[in-house]
Amino acid sequence: MKNFINISDLSSKELRSIIEEAKSRKMKRKKFNKSSPDKDKPFEGKSMAMIFEKPSTRTRMSFDIAVKQLGGSSIILNPEGIHYGKGEETLKDTAKVLSEYVDIVMLRTSQHKNLEEFGKHLSIPIINGLSDESHPCQIMSDILTFEEIKGSIENKIISWLGDGNNNMSNSLIQAAGKFNFQLKIGCPKRYEPNKQITRWANKNKVKLTVTQNPEEAIKDSDCIMTDKWVSMNDKVNKKDKKKNLKPYQVNKELMKKAKSDVIFMHCLPVGRGEEVTDEVIDSKQSVVWTQALNRVHAQKSIINWCFG
Repeated sequence: MKNFINISDLSSKELRSIIEEAKSRKMKRKKFNKSSPDKDKPFEGKSMAMIFEKPSTRTRMSFDIAVKQLGGSSIILNPEGIHYGKGEETLKDTAKVLSEYVDIVMLRTSQHKNLEEFGKHLSIPIINGLSDESHPCQIMSDILTFEEIKGSIENKIISWLGDGNNNMSNSLIQAAGKFNFQLKIGCPKRYEPNKQITRWANKNKVKLTVTQNPEEAIKDSDCIMTDKWVSMNDKVNKKDKKKNLKPYQVNKELMKKAKSDVIFMHCLPVGRGEEVTDEVIDSKQSVVWTQALNRVHAQKSIINWCFG
């Protein structure tokens, strides 16, 4: 039994095995209906509880479909509808109860500490569906998508523009170290990666460049990535943050300054006209819809890894 909380928790070999299994399972499903189970049904007779503290479209749908394709079932829980660290029951007791009812838990939370606290008291695996500190499932889907289109990500150049100190950029930095690609982050100084993640990057010899120049960040890039400038529950002056990040918008002119075959990624939902223009996200260089689909395939392999 293993938990999937941060990319940094796994070895490069384990992460690579997850990606390769995802590729294999996706290939075998080419003629299957979307909800038809895989032939081997590795999750048959098992169930997943999904807890959402935050609204979700892709995480909710992709995990539900992933479990179905593995031959299992899922139960979606809302913190408002259950005892979840409030009222008469502690997080510890809720975790112990869920351990008796289901085989695995996926938690999407506003506070990373809830994942760690919940996981400490579960006797079953837990998967991080998103926290304020990391978004590992999304990054695994992104790597799967990149390699389907452009081959091995090793030694490639990935560029991140916008807020360099959020859950996506944190997980991307960890992935750069584990998958051995070069990561260039373009962001204002006030939104640079935090000291904790940069210490980890230095210790693990991550090929990381942080620059305030967006053109420098995307030079020779194989893939340009961004995210919403203002995330859910982001307690900031939204107008001020958007103004500061405006020079880092991914637009047609900026895309021209990267490699001619550069691809564009976004984890969605998107702020059209803010972090990216319509002409980029709707262009042939954009692979955002494949990213969304690959959440299903990456998460199937993550679930299997938890039981491996």
